Amino acid sequence: MAAEPIQRRRLFEDVLERLTERIRSGEIPPGEQLPAERDLMEYYAVGRPAIREALQSLERAGIIEIAHGERARVVIPTAEHLMRQIGAGAQHLLRSSPNSLAHLKDARLFLECGLARLAAANATERDIEILQTRIEDQRAATSNPEEFLTRDMAFHREVARISGNPIFPAIVQALFEWAREYYRGIVRAPGVENLTLEEHQRVVDAIAKHDGEAAAKAMQDHLTRANALYKAISGTVDIS
Repeated sequence: MAAEPIQRRRLFEDVLERLTERIRSGEIPPGEQLPAERDLMEYYAVGRPAIREALQSLERAGIIEIAHGERARVVIPTAEHLMRQIGAGAQHLLRSSPNSLAHLKDARLFLECGLARLAAANATERDIEILQTRIEDQRAATSNPEEFLTRDMAFHREVARISGNPIFPAIVQALFEWAREYYRGIVRAPGVENLTLEEHQRVVDAIAKHDGEAAAKAMQDHLTRANALYKAISGTVDIS
C-alpha cells in the first residue's frame, strides 16, 4: 500500500477556514466588521501572526477590506470589486503570454457586439441622450490623449449599462483597463480621434433606431478597424 502522509496544516489555515465559514453562513454579513484582532486571537487561541495571515488571505480573495486603523470589514460584493481583484493577474497575463492579447480582443469583440444589439433593443430616449453626451465629452478631450482614452471607456461602459445587467459594465471596463497601455499609442495617431468619434456616432445612430443588427455591425467595425481609412491613417494593428 502506498504511503499517504497527512499534510500538516498551519494555524492560519484553520483560522482562515473558520472565518470564511462564519462569513459564508451570514454570521458576519457583507458590510459588517470582523471582531478586533485581539478578540480573534482569544477566540481561536492563536497568536497575532496567524490572525493577520488569515485576514490577508481573505483580503487577497476580495472577501474583506482592511483599512489602516480600522477593523477588517466584509466586502459588499459587486462585479466591479471582483474585476479589480483579478486585474493585476490579467495585466501580467497580457504582458507575458503572446496570445493573450488576441484572445482578449476576441472576447471584447464578441461581448460588445452583443451589448450593442441589446442596447438597441432596450435604449430609451434618455439613454440616447446620455450616449450622445458621452460622445461630446470625448470630443472635448481630443487634445488630451489620456483623457480621451478615459472618455472612450466611459462611452463603451454606457452602452453596456443600457443592457440592464450590472455585470456587463464592470466586465467592459475591466477589459478596457487591463489593456489600457496598448491603447495609448493608437489614440495619439493623427486623425484617429475623429475616426473614433465618427464610429461611436454610427453606433449611437443605430441604437437610436433600435436596429440591433446595425448597432452590432457598427460596433464590430469600430472594434476591428476593418475600414481602409483607419489603416491609411494609423498603419497599426488595432486592439480597440
